[in-house]
Amino acid sequence: MITPDALAAFRAIAGPRGLIEDRDLIVPWLEDWRGKFHGDATAILTPRTTQEVAAMVRVANEHRVPIVPQGGNSSMVGGATPPADGSALILSLRAMNQIRRLDPDANLAVCEAGVILSTLHDAAQSVGRRFPLSLGAKGSATVGGLVSTNAGGTQVLRHGTMRALVEGIEAVLPDGSIHDGIAALKKDNRGYDIKQLLIGAEGTLGIITAASLRLVPAIADRAVAWVGLESPEQALALLRHMEAQLGPVVEGFEVLAADTLGFILDVIPGTRAPIETKTPWNALIEIDLDAAAGGPTAQERMEAALASAFEKGLAPDAAIATSEAQAEAFWKLRESASEAERAQGPALQFDISVPIALMPRFMIEAAAACQAHFPGATASSFGHLGDGNVHFHVRAPRGEGAETGKAWLAHSGEAATRFVNDQVVAMGGSISAEHGIGQMKIGEFARLTPPAQLHAVRAIKRAFDPLGLFNPGKLVPLASDN
Repeated sequence: MITPDALAAFRAIAGPRGLIEDRDLIVPWLEDWRGKFHGDATAILTPRTTQEVAAMVRVANEHRVPIVPQGGNSSMVGGATPPADGSALILSLRAMNQIRRLDPDANLAVCEAGVILSTLHDAAQSVGRRFPLSLGAKGSATVGGLVSTNAGGTQVLRHGTMRALVEGIEAVLPDGSIHDGIAALKKDNRGYDIKQLLIGAEGTLGIITAASLRLVPAIADRAVAWVGLESPEQALALLRHMEAQLGPVVEGFEVLAADTLGFILDVIPGTRAPIETKTPWNALIEIDLDAAAGGPTAQERMEAALASAFEKGLAPDAAIATSEAQAEAFWKLRESASEAERAQGPALQFDISVPIALMPRFMIEAAAACQAHFPGATASSFGHLGDGNVHFHVRAPRGEGAETGKAWLAHSGEAATRFVNDQVVAMGGSISAEHGIGQMKIGEFARLTPPAQLHAVRAIKRAFDPLGLFNPGKLVPLASDN
C-alpha cells in the first residue's frame, strides 16, 4: 500500500499542485480510451520539470511505489492504465508541454513530453516546416507517448516511424538519474544506444521527458487519389508501379476492403464514395512535393502515373481530388475506418505486420480462414499496405443485439486471437506493428516470442529497473506468462 509518508514525500517535491488527490480528477485517467482496461490509483503525480520527475522517481524508489507514466492516455493496448489494485501512482507528463526550441534551419523541434501532436504540427507549420507523423488521436496523443510506443501512422511509407524521427531523448531512468541525450547528433558511437532502447519501451525502462524531433519541409503541392481495385495483389502491384513512376514523393498508400468502405458510408455523416465503380478493394494514394521540387505539378504527376497504370491494367477506376476539400474528404474515409468498424458491434482488432510481399496473401487467406473456422464471424482489413501493416478485424456474428456479440467474444475471443496471431507468425510477421504490447497483448507476446528475444527483453528490464517500479504489467512478460 502507498503510505501517507510516501504521499507526503511526493507532495513536498512540487507542492499541492504536484500531487492530485481529488477523486473526481483522478477517475477519468483510470480507464483506457477503449474502455477495455480499468485501473485504480490513489493520486496522480504532475511534475512540471525534468528535475521534478527525477525527484519523484527517487521517492518512488525509497518507498517502493510503482509508477505508470501517462501522456494523452490514447494507448490502444492498455499501456497507460494503472493496475486495478491501486498499488501504483500515475505520473502525468501533460503539464510538461513546452516546445523548448523550434529551429527551421536545422529542421529540428525540441519538445517536452506533454506536447500534443496537433500542437507540434501547428508550430512546425508556422515556420514553414512539418512534423511528418500523423494519426487519428493527434488531438490528444503526446510526444512522450508517441516516442514510448514508437508510433507509426499514415506517413511511415516515406518518413518511417517515430524511431526514424527522433534525433535525441531526455529521460529519467528508474534510479532517478537523468539521461541527457537531447542533442541531435548525427554520429555518436559511445556504446549502447540508450535512445533506441527507450523508443518503444512503453515507459518500462525510462520516463521520456523531452525529445528532439526531425522536421521536414512543408508541403508545397500535393495530389490525392482514390483508386478502385480488384484485389490486394493488384494494390501491391499498383504501389510498386507508383513508386517506380514517382520515386520517393509517394507519402501515403492506404487500402480498404469494400465492406469497410460500406460501413463508413453507412455510419459517418457527410461521406460519399469517391468513384462510381464498386470494386472489392480500394486504395488511397497521396504524393507530396516540397518547396524545392520543380517540374510538373503533383496533380500532373499523379495523372501521368495513374494513366500508365490504367494502360497496364492495374486499376479499373480512379478519381483524383480536384481541391483541398475533396482531398480531405478522401482522407476522412480512411481516418473514419476504425470508428465505422466499431459501430458494427463487438469485434477483435489486430494491428499486425507481415513482409510486404506476403501481405496481399495474408489479407485474403486470413479473412477466409477466420470465417471458415468461426462460423458466422466476418473478417477484413484496412491500413498501410506500403509498410506491411494492416488493421485486421474479426467481427462477432450478428445477432439480435450487442449482448450476442459480447457472448461470442467471451466464448471464442481467446481462440480467435490465437488463431489470427498464429497465422501472422507463420508468415514471419509481428502481432504488434504500431500499437505496442501494453497489457492487452502481453500473454500472446510471451507465447509467440522466440526464447532468445524474450530472454533479452527480461534481462534489459532487470538491468534498468531491478525493482520493477516502471509501468508494471506492461510489455515485459513475467516468467509465469509463458
